Amino acid sequence: MSGAPRIYISAGEPSGDAHAAPVVAALRRRSPEVTIDAFGGPQMAAAGARVLDRMEAFSVVGFVEVLEGIPRHYGLLRRTRNAFRAGRYDLAIFVDYPGYHLRAAAAAAAAGVPVLYYIAPQLWAWGVGRVRRLAAAVRQLAVILPFEESFFREKGVPTTFVGHPLKDRPLPPSRVDARRVLGLDPDRPTLAVFPGSRTQEVRRIWPLAREAARLVCATRPEVQVVVAGTGVARYPDAEAIRVVTGDPSLVFAAADAGICKSGTTTLEAALADLPMVITYRLHPLSNFIAMRLLRVPWVGLVNLVAGELLCPELIQAAARPRNLADGVLPLLDPDHPATRRQRAGLATVRERLGKPGAADRVAALALDMVS
Repeated sequence: MSGAPRIYISAGEPSGDAHAAPVVAALRRRSPEVTIDAFGGPQMAAAGARVLDRMEAFSVVGFVEVLEGIPRHYGLLRRTRNAFRAGRYDLAIFVDYPGYHLRAAAAAAAAGVPVLYYIAPQLWAWGVGRVRRLAAAVRQLAVILPFEESFFREKGVPTTFVGHPLKDRPLPPSRVDARRVLGLDPDRPTLAVFPGSRTQEVRRIWPLAREAARLVCATRPEVQVVVAGTGVARYPDAEAIRVVTGDPSLVFAAADAGICKSGTTTLEAALADLPMVITYRLHPLSNFIAMRLLRVPWVGLVNLVAGELLCPELIQAAARPRNLADGVLPLLDPDHPATRRQRAGLATVRERLGKPGAADRVAALALDMVS
């Protein structure tokens, strides 16, 4: 390729924006003349990408919830396909967000634009039949979970395990310091609640977690509760529960145990050495569909990386306040056998997530593809 590389990077939700931004920064360090256009958010823009389409209007979760976003996604896909056909880019990088990105990757490949897919669609969980589509569209897959490399390679997709981007986060403060920063009593045991970042997640999980926290405090009045909140959601009737918005790393650092929504949050807790119970609730129809497609024994990423049911999973009908409270109460005691067992397993998970430097390895793969 002659001239400066022209790269299109697409990330459709806040977590993708957060993971794509360091890739943008790494590309600019390695190739200062690179041109980067994007479908993304504020973090990618701050890292130096020209954001053509903002992601905020597109981020939804669940089979039912996604229906209302279909017209917007088709409009975006049409514009992006036209750009690929016009020869505007030398490489397309898609980050997570498979519902839209599998279609966009196919559009790029059809236009002759090589595709690097970072953070693989979780086809091993519920979409094994779609691996053929991925293999047809993607020239290189960069995965962040250790078991994904062999899964995709065995199905004909060129795949590299780059490590998990969470490993690049700075070390958190001590528990005492984190509690002081958050305005908590440094000497009281602390329960943290992580109800998710999307509005619909919080709407379903928060009432359950709030009542579970109250049951915990009824049993152990000395416990204080803190919530990792987001500015786009509401947390009614929090009362004595402290809701903290912004970077959740302080909440992870401050806590003795957590109630965590399934997904990446469980890996964040693992990196913070935080024992947890895992919970989630979907729209009933979305759950009906998902349970018939699911091909893995657990939904918590921490359990999948551990290869065992390390942390209890209380999903859908089992996600009741009493169950959550009973599951997390023993974990507030550092000497309880359940706590010790989890912490031993969490150490294994941290090791399996690889070394820091995921974004830089992705940038190296990208520039190799356009050299």
